[in-house]
Parts: sequence; structure tokens; C-alpha cells
Amino acid sequence: MVELINTTDSVTKEKKYQELLPQLKEIIEGESDLVANLANLSSALHLSMHFFWVGFYSVKNNQLVLGPFQGSVACTRIDFGKGVCGKAWETKQIQMVDDVDAFPGHIACSSLSRSEIVLPIFNSMKEVVMVLDIDSDKVADFDETDKKYLQQVIALIERAI
Repeated sequence: MVELINTTDSVTKEKKYQELLPQLKEIIEGESDLVANLANLSSALHLSMHFFWVGFYSVKNNQLVLGPFQGSVACTRIDFGKGVCGKAWETKQIQMVDDVDAFPGHIACSSLSRSEIVLPIFNSMKEVVMVLDIDSDKVADFDETDKKYLQQVIALIERAI
């Protein structure tokens, strides 16, 4: 199992993801416990990509419930269709928001969050079972590179559930 994540800060975002993905794959393949995997993935993404907040919300009793995360204290429960996370769950589509203050119904778990990307995670029946939520303290910090590589992270998780 990987015990130390190694990425180079002086390279492009794409190169950093390329360095990180094989290490994330090794973390997932070496452990069968989902919570442990999500905890390590959130830590690895938070530290290596320098995101403000990284975490997972699981669908439980028709709400998204906070799971493993890295960053400041977060909202514990999010209703279906509410905020960026709830919208990703409702639409079953990635939500990439350049300015969270301009997003209708944004839930401000932290006033320091400025942009956000949320990716739905599906089970084998194509139902959303959780979301990966990543926040930045910079406006318009996420782009197609993030989307492309975070989809690969999601694919690792979907194979493990």
C-alpha cells in the first residue's frame, strides 16, 4: 500500500494528476474497506492538489450525508436537489461552478469557498450512491483537466463499490 503520496508541485495540473492517479489506484486496490479508501482518497487529493476542501457525501434516507473529508468543518446533511452537491445528485451530472456565490441555492458550508466541482458516483444499477465534492478558495479554479482526471478517480471508486 502507498503510505506517502508523491507529486511534483512545479509541473502542470495535468502532469500532477498523471503522477497521482497510479498512486490512488494502488490505495484502492490494496484495501477493501470503502470508508478507509474514501478517507485516503480525500487526503491524497487535498494534499497533492492543494484543494481547499475535499470530501464525500453518501446517499442515506434521501439525503446526502457527510463522509470522509479533508478541510474545514462541513455541512452534515444536504437535501436532494439542494446546493451544488444536491444538484449533481439530482441531475446525475458533474457540476462545475466557477463562482459559488452566483449559483442559485448554493449552500455556504464555508464562506471561504469560491468555486466547486461535484462528481456523482454511481453503483452498478446507475443510481447515484454518493458524490465527490471539491471546493477551492479561488474563483474559477476548476477546468476540463480537473473534470477529466477526477472522472478517473470516480471510476476507481465505482469499481470498488
